[in-house]
Amino acid sequence: MTAHSGRWSLEDRLERGLRELPFEVPPGTASLTVELSFEGGVIDLGCHGPDGFRGWSGGARRRYTVTPDWATPGYLPGELEPGLWHVWLGLHRVPPGGVPYEVAVTTSPVPLPKPEAETLAPRPERPPARDLPAPAGWRWLAGDLHAHTVHSDGTLTVDELAGRAAARGLDFLAVTDHNTVSHHPELPAAGAHAGVVLVPGQEVTTDLGHANVFGDTGWVDFRRPSADWARYAADRGGVMSINHPLSGDCAWRRPLPEADRPPLVEIWHSSWWDRTWGAPLAWTDLWLPGGAVPVGGSDFHDPAQHKILGEPTTWVLAEDASADGVVAALRSGRTSVSSGPRAPVLLRVEDDLVALDADGTVLVGPGGRRVAIRGDHVAVPAKDPGMHRLETHTNEVIALCG
Repeated sequence: MTAHSGRWSLEDRLERGLRELPFEVPPGTASLTVELSFEGGVIDLGCHGPDGFRGWSGGARRRYTVTPDWATPGYLPGELEPGLWHVWLGLHRVPPGGVPYEVAVTTSPVPLPKPEAETLAPRPERPPARDLPAPAGWRWLAGDLHAHTVHSDGTLTVDELAGRAAARGLDFLAVTDHNTVSHHPELPAAGAHAGVVLVPGQEVTTDLGHANVFGDTGWVDFRRPSADWARYAADRGGVMSINHPLSGDCAWRRPLPEADRPPLVEIWHSSWWDRTWGAPLAWTDLWLPGGAVPVGGSDFHDPAQHKILGEPTTWVLAEDASADGVVAALRSGRTSVSSGPRAPVLLRVEDDLVALDADGTVLVGPGGRRVAIRGDHVAVPAKDPGMHRLETHTNEVIALCG
C-alpha cells in the first residue's frame, strides 16, 4: 500500500490547484483502489497512468477502483500498466485554516469481481413527434445538450437517463459528464434500448468556467488553455460550446482570444429562469458579434432537483438522426432553442424565419427590428443574418434561433 497525508493550505491552492501524488503499480497488478479522506473544504479526485488519463470524479467520490475489465464510473478500465501512476487531487475549495487529508492506494494481483449490472427498465413510451417544417431531406431534432450521470456528479445511470430523455419526447441527448469520457462506451447500447440518440460529450470543468465538447473526440485535457480545447475538438470532428456564461461561480472567466472563440454558446441554461433578464443576450453579442450560435441545456443531474430534461430544448436541423448528424448540425450553426419540446419555437427554414405556436409574440432581429406575430404558423423573410428571438409583450424570451 502507498500512503500520502498532510495538510493543504490556501497558499498551496493558489500556487497550483491540481496536485499529483505518485504511486507505483507493479507488474501483474489486477486491481488498484484509491481512497481519499479529508476534513473541510472540497477536494476533487482523479487518476493518471503511464499511458495517460485514467479517470476523474471531481468532488463526487472519495474512492475509486480500476481493473482491466471494469472501473468505478468516471474511470477507464483497461490494462494496469506497470510503472509510475498519480492520484490527482484538485484543491477546489481550501479554507484559511487548511484541509488535512489522507490518501491510501492499494494494488493487488487478485482480480476484483465486477459489480452486478442493474436490470434494464422497459423501453419507455414516447409522446407523439412534433411535425416541424424543414427543407426536403432534412428534419428538426429535439434535444438537450447538457446532462450528467453517475460517471460524474449525477445520480442516474446512462440507461436511466436515456429512458427519461425518450419519455420527454427528445430525439437526442448529449451526455456531458465532468472531465471524463468513461460514459462514452455505454452510449450506443443505452440509446438504442431507449430509442434516443445519445451524443458523446464532456463538460470540461475548471474554476474559471465550463465548456461542453460534443462528439467522439476522446478525452479533452482540462489542464490545457481553453483555446486548445476548441482546437482539439475541431481537429477530431467535434465542436465546443461555452456553458452558462453568467451562472454564479460557474460563469465563464477564462481568457480566450476572439479568433479562438467558438460560436456555440449555451445562452439558455436552466439557471436563466427570469428570461426578462437580458444579460445573457448582451454577453453573447459581445462574445462574438453577429456570429454566436445559441444552444441550450438543462444541466440535469438528479430527478429530485428542479431541473428537467429538455427544459430548455435545443433543436438542430440534421440530415439524419445520429450522433454524427447532431454534431454536424451544431458545427454548421443550424440551431434553435425553445423552453421545452412542445413550446413555441422559431426556426430558420431556407429563406424564412418560421414562428410556430407563437401567436401574440414579437420577433426581434439582431439589429433590433421587431415584427408582431399573428397566428400559429407565421413565416417572415429572414432579411438579417445572426441570432433572432421571440419575446412576449413583457420582453420575456421564449425562443431563440441561430
